[in-house]
Amino acid sequence: MKKIVLTGGGTAGHVTPNIALLPRLKEEGYEVSYIGSKAGMERALIEELGIPYTGIDTGKLRRYFDLKNLTDPFRVVNGFAEATRALKAIRPDVVFSKGGYVAVPVVMAAARLHIPVIIHESDMTPGLANRLCIPRATKVCANFPETLHNLPADKAVLTGTPIRQELFAGKKEAGLSFCGFTDEKPVLMVIGGSLGSAIVNDAIRSILPSLLEKFQVVHLCGKDKVDESLVGTPGYVQYEYIKAELADLFAASDIVVSRAGANAICELLALHKPNILIPLGADKSRGDQILNANSFEKQGFSYVLLEENVTPESLKTAIKEVFEERDTYIHAMAHSGQGNAIETIVGLVKELS
Repeated sequence: MKKIVLTGGGTAGHVTPNIALLPRLKEEGYEVSYIGSKAGMERALIEELGIPYTGIDTGKLRRYFDLKNLTDPFRVVNGFAEATRALKAIRPDVVFSKGGYVAVPVVMAAARLHIPVIIHESDMTPGLANRLCIPRATKVCANFPETLHNLPADKAVLTGTPIRQELFAGKKEAGLSFCGFTDEKPVLMVIGGSLGSAIVNDAIRSILPSLLEKFQVVHLCGKDKVDESLVGTPGYVQYEYIKAELADLFAASDIVVSRAGANAICELLALHKPNILIPLGADKSRGDQILNANSFEKQGFSYVLLEENVTPESLKTAIKEVFEERDTYIHAMAHSGQGNAIETIVGLVKELS
């Protein structure tokens, strides 16, 4: 039986594409193992699926000053040693990395052991972790056509992002029932990211009374971000994070307000959900979400509202405009010609293993 090791973690965006690949990999007869961080959120997500999980030491790769920068390099070195031992024990035919700082020691160890490595880059430009890994990779999968210009020509493959197939099986009635909603008003879903976004959360809550005149609102606000003062508000429900019911919530939603992480927006595209994107600002990141959002806006898939332009009035205007023009957005997304990322990536896995 062929063996594959998946790696990636730190946020849900570095894990969910790996999860999306699992059914097809199993259909192809691969024995799947996962290497992630010892205490990251990926551990619980993977272990509950019954996939053998090995936790390794990790150090975060930062582009800013932090006292942990003095100690984290030693954790990376230790993680490399632990990843090497794990790979020797598992003896995989290929490694697939979704990125994040935990993936760096795994990719480095795989390259040293001459194990083929496939990397997936979700954003327009490669992040720091993937930039370190690309020289050791055999193939590099990209999400946007523009990304190919930033990758070695002999390694780059345009694949798109693997989307969990269960997202397409959602039932509107089940989603409405889960939230305690009716079918008398449209549903606005708000996604602040797995870690939660204070800006998105605060912006929505600042206009909640006026929103509830027109919409029912389901708010995925992130870990520890539930506003207890709003619990029980008619037409408004909050959840830190949703897993099993997410497909039903998407099915029930008429429009979505979201951050602009690559995996999140690709799910919106695949599901043809009209959306308003509020990308993470360049002052808090390397600007990748802004690039992602701008690409989607140019293609007619999204309405983009930059953080610095978020006000109660601008957000209300955006939501009103997208809802009124939702058929135009749906048409653009339906004709995007998005490829089958899962089949393309599994094809690469089979080719290299």
